[in-house]
Amino acid sequence: MDIPTTAFGDDTEITTDSSPPALSADALPSDDVAAVDQLRQVYQEFKNEIGKVIIGQEEVIERLAICLFSRGHALLMGVPGLAKTLLVSSVAETMDLSFNRIQFTPDLMPADITGTDIIQETGAGHREFEFIKGPVFANLVLADEINRAPAKTQSAMLEAMQENMVTVLGKTYPLDKPFFVLATQNPIEQEGTYPLPEAQLDRFMFLIEVEYPSHEEELRIARETTGTSKPKLSHILSGERVQEYQDLVRRIPVPDHIYDYAVELVRKTRPGSAAAPEWINEYVGWGAGPRAVQYLILGAKARAALNGSYMARLEDIEAVASPVLNHRVLTNFAAESQGMTSSKVVSRLIDEMKEA
Repeated sequence: MDIPTTAFGDDTEITTDSSPPALSADALPSDDVAAVDQLRQVYQEFKNEIGKVIIGQEEVIERLAICLFSRGHALLMGVPGLAKTLLVSSVAETMDLSFNRIQFTPDLMPADITGTDIIQETGAGHREFEFIKGPVFANLVLADEINRAPAKTQSAMLEAMQENMVTVLGKTYPLDKPFFVLATQNPIEQEGTYPLPEAQLDRFMFLIEVEYPSHEEELRIARETTGTSKPKLSHILSGERVQEYQDLVRRIPVPDHIYDYAVELVRKTRPGSAAAPEWINEYVGWGAGPRAVQYLILGAKARAALNGSYMARLEDIEAVASPVLNHRVLTNFAAESQGMTSSKVVSRLIDEMKEA
């Protein structure tokens, strides 16, 4: 597989299979324009590789890629058996990244995640402490059923996500870069769980809902995944190149009206505010905070770059609004009694802003 390896500072021409749906490149330096073209081509190769083992779930794959290149983390919501673990391990394999899976259980302790000091013999009867790294020291970490662990273990994981380091017995240890956490929750089995508080949910860039496959996709799953061989995936990107693309995403320009739209959308989710429609006051108990605005902009930048555009667009904001806002907009009892979910609230706000 031929993947472009041109450094970002090189002026070598980058070719793609088709012309990207790009906006004007005037706001980007020529080196970054070439890098965006390169990222689009690599992203297409990435999706093709993942498609060898994951059937369907195109939207989930796109949202995972957006989180990864935005330096964000994702919370996956889906019933067992939808290939969440296989998807994450495949992402790690195609990007040549280290991968660890942590199964969260009620007896899991913080040291089981972060690692701990143990006494080692160093010779001549002398002993000293040596830090043994835990499974959080990987590029991609799957925190499976994170809500099954007690609060202090959840906090240790979420602190690592926020600070990109862990502290053990007064010493801090930096985590590997790039660092991406995918946590999962089972929406149908809540007995014996410790639900994540809203402040901890806010640490996740996206809440990604994994749905059942279509009839055609399920037929393909039955035919193509029950044989004796498993496709071998090619390495598309190194960890170093992933970090370069993460830096590139931050440099994607955003027009002023996109900033205005993101701020207005988030402020409309807050009941009691002057921007909120009357029905928000009726159905919403708590709206999204400023971090939602940040993730809307970052998500729009990443989606634009992955699709070969040199500037964030309104369609990019609209595409990431649901996974950014669904877990940050808390509905009240009146909404629940009428079937008004957070997802429906966000969709209705976007529709109203289109009509305005």
